[in-house]
Amino acid sequence: MANNDVVPLLQQLIRNQCVNDGTKSSGNETRNAETLRAFLTEGASPDEELIEPIAGRGSLIARIEGSDPSAPSLCLMGHTDVVPANPDTWRNDPFGGEVIDGEVWGRGAVDMLNQTAAMAVAFRNLTRSGFKPKGTLVYLAAADEEAGGRNGVGALVEGHADAVLTTYCLTEVGGMASRRADGRTAIAVGAAEKGTAAVRLNVRGTAAHGSSPYGSDNALVTASEVVRRIAGARGPGAIEETWRGWVLAQGYDDELTATLLDADRVWDALPTMSPAMARNAHACTHLTAAPTMVTPGPAQKINTIPDVVTIGVDVRTLPSQGEEETRAFIDEALGDLADRVTYDFPVPAIGGTTSPTGTPLWAAMEAAARRTYPEAVLLPSMIAGATDARYLRPRGVTTYGFGLLSTKIEAGRYWAMFHGKNERIDLESLDLSVDLWEGLSRDFLG
Repeated sequence: MANNDVVPLLQQLIRNQCVNDGTKSSGNETRNAETLRAFLTEGASPDEELIEPIAGRGSLIARIEGSDPSAPSLCLMGHTDVVPANPDTWRNDPFGGEVIDGEVWGRGAVDMLNQTAAMAVAFRNLTRSGFKPKGTLVYLAAADEEAGGRNGVGALVEGHADAVLTTYCLTEVGGMASRRADGRTAIAVGAAEKGTAAVRLNVRGTAAHGSSPYGSDNALVTASEVVRRIAGARGPGAIEETWRGWVLAQGYDDELTATLLDADRVWDALPTMSPAMARNAHACTHLTAAPTMVTPGPAQKINTIPDVVTIGVDVRTLPSQGEEETRAFIDEALGDLADRVTYDFPVPAIGGTTSPTGTPLWAAMEAAARRTYPEAVLLPSMIAGATDARYLRPRGVTTYGFGLLSTKIEAGRYWAMFHGKNERIDLESLDLSVDLWEGLSRDFLG
């Protein structure tokens, strides 16, 4: 049976429906922050503060102050918002938080209300026990991660740095357990992640009546070709050290290893790989660009040939890449259509980040994992998506995506649930998570 506290807490966080659709008025994460505040202060008295950069978009910070200012400090960071869910595609209510066949169902069950709840339970267990660490322990339940974090951790590091910046931070995504060729259990740890750039391309044409389309300068037709070119273009590649370490640890044969460690060979080999391997290998070795939105001009009607169409493109850069590589990629992809298109970055691009692995916390994480999986080794990996680590690493905070999941969770199904349908987490993983965060905090902070 799962921990008596973590399941009802996770259920309530799911049922609060803190859905972030990217608009400033969405999210309403203060609901989850208040739920967590009430939970943490029941039978305990931690230092805590709820901060709202925007009304309704609250983040909760709680701390157990360390006795030694020179000792390393640690933050357990989860986020409280979730992405939208279409109930028509789910087998069960995405906001029901039901326990079905040993799993908690609901939007956020793996991304990442499960860990946000487990961290809270571990933190409260520590405060109730009278834990007096040498180094400070911080619990951060942050808003707005799903839309870039600017109204969450981004605002906190700007306006409340002393409250949230620690020596180390643990957050999503990590904990997947897999068997290696040598029989040992590999635990994935997010040690690097790609950067993000939202690009807005404005395609120009000439307005005309839809009843006489022949020979017209239709911006939508041009935009369709722009979308095709962007989607089919080959982004610049690079082999990052985190990817290199991940590949070498897999025990692949020499030919596949050599292919995966050469960006040009990876690109050529993608059609021969399984879909899951191809997606991961492509994302971890190349700049990627996904057209995601096409929006007509403000005066558009169905009987009017459009004179402007805007295309939204989600660009992800490797840690060694940035805006220069993004612009060069777009210019090359547009080719002879460049004079028909202008583009900008509606929000500042954020570069990819990496944390070193040879740290005292890394060793403590491996020791903690071995309490569950005795032969465990930590496997640094690159996250193709983005987390709130993007705000902490540039501030000098060594940040890992870590956790501990049960072997019941199969990797393909797990990753498909992020922003996907039928999201759920098994009770054993929730138990493992609570034990992990509590034991690791005790051992590392002393």
